[in-house]
Amino acid sequence: MKLNKESYKEFKTYPEKVLQFGEGNFLRAFVDWQIDKMNDEADFNGSVVVVQPLENGLVDMLNDQDCLYTLYLQGVQNGQASKTHKVINSISRGINPYRDYNEYLKVAENPDLRFIVSNTTEAGIAFDENDTLNGGCQKSYPGKLTAFLYHRFNAFNGDDSKGFIIIPCELIDRNGEKLKEIVLKYAEVWNLGQDFIDWINNANTFCCSLVDRIVPGYPRDTIDEVREELGYDDNLVDVGEIFHLWVIEGPQSIKDELPIEKAGLNVKVVDDMTPYRTRKVRILNGPHTAMVPVAYLYGLETVGEAVDHEVIGRYVHDVIYDEIIETLDLPHEELVEFADAIIERFQNPYVKHYLMSIALNSLSKYKTRDLPSLTEYLKRKGTLPKKLVFSLASLIEFYKGKRGDEDIQLSDDEDILELFKKLWEKYDGTKEGLNKIVTSVLGYEKNWGSNLNEIPNLADEISRYLEIIEKVGMKEAVKVVL
Repeated sequence: MKLNKESYKEFKTYPEKVLQFGEGNFLRAFVDWQIDKMNDEADFNGSVVVVQPLENGLVDMLNDQDCLYTLYLQGVQNGQASKTHKVINSISRGINPYRDYNEYLKVAENPDLRFIVSNTTEAGIAFDENDTLNGGCQKSYPGKLTAFLYHRFNAFNGDDSKGFIIIPCELIDRNGEKLKEIVLKYAEVWNLGQDFIDWINNANTFCCSLVDRIVPGYPRDTIDEVREELGYDDNLVDVGEIFHLWVIEGPQSIKDELPIEKAGLNVKVVDDMTPYRTRKVRILNGPHTAMVPVAYLYGLETVGEAVDHEVIGRYVHDVIYDEIIETLDLPHEELVEFADAIIERFQNPYVKHYLMSIALNSLSKYKTRDLPSLTEYLKRKGTLPKKLVFSLASLIEFYKGKRGDEDIQLSDDEDILELFKKLWEKYDGTKEGLNKIVTSVLGYEKNWGSNLNEIPNLADEISRYLEIIEKVGMKEAVKVVL
């Protein structure tokens, strides 16, 4: 039996109030779960229209199941192991704008639509000069959004009451401001007029936000047991931890429209989210990205294995407590408490969080999540944090695309994959050859926003670690920094 509205007897339809860019595991286990909860417990009475941000995605699979899917929430709650599952019924339909562009724009004509959310990865909020207003579906997310907003503006003759509350979930600093900045840039480049620009500024609220929930996604290892337990086929089963936090920087009036408190959700609407963001990105996401190449090349597969491992566990612990925490200004006790809780979340016995699922866009993730700790540590201590530097060396090795004899399925922007492919193909096995790879990667300003070769001793240290990794392999190399 397949999960769809025929087999799911409690199927409900709600007015479409939310537009969502992204159909991946995270948003379905985070935003769509919260909408579902607000419908069930707080009469939100709204559903989500999902837009597929890339040409290849899950929208067809989603529509095939009438946008229903099962979400498992698993973890330790008040010292007790807890595991629940529920069918999520908050998505009304999915649209592939590359195929149904007019259908996508038509959603803008719906007067009930009020919220726009997104998760298009750290690389998603970017300007693409090739995007145009009338040349079919735009490639970039901000390009698609600008076209959508312009259609809305025209459909309602610039009515200020028809603007949106826009809450991006991408893990970049000041995500709402960056998104707005790029939308305004498109409005200017496409000559959409001052009235439209005024409408963007006056009728729409772009919120910066911070999301926190570990979502391993589809339980591929246990899917047979899951099917047996559920009694139906669901190709979009999702798994997340119980813990969740959404910090939204915006007006308190958001709570009048989103009944978050009534639904018992851990959502904070605040005037300044900076301290929450810094703590979370550095202490949770930072170690995630730092551990991936080290643990994976060591031969491990999951975050849990890595944290529990005698050697890699110590590496992860030291990265957090000896290097990252040293760069933050919040009270030390509070940081240690937060870090302890993070380690516990990493060890969640129910959640198999594959290292390879975190590896997507690792280079841009390192820039956002780990580079600020590296540079701040250097500023404060006058020396480089060796474990974070070792992680970057390991990342360069990881992008070679080999773990022993097996290929690594690298997943990143085309230009980054091409850069590493060329560099490693030209590598001649010499020390100079490694230096060339390192300086080329550090000098790739498109990713870093600056030339990292200017950081004193960084290139030399990375080259030294990379040489050791190349020579003796990760199992021996990692001991050098412990």
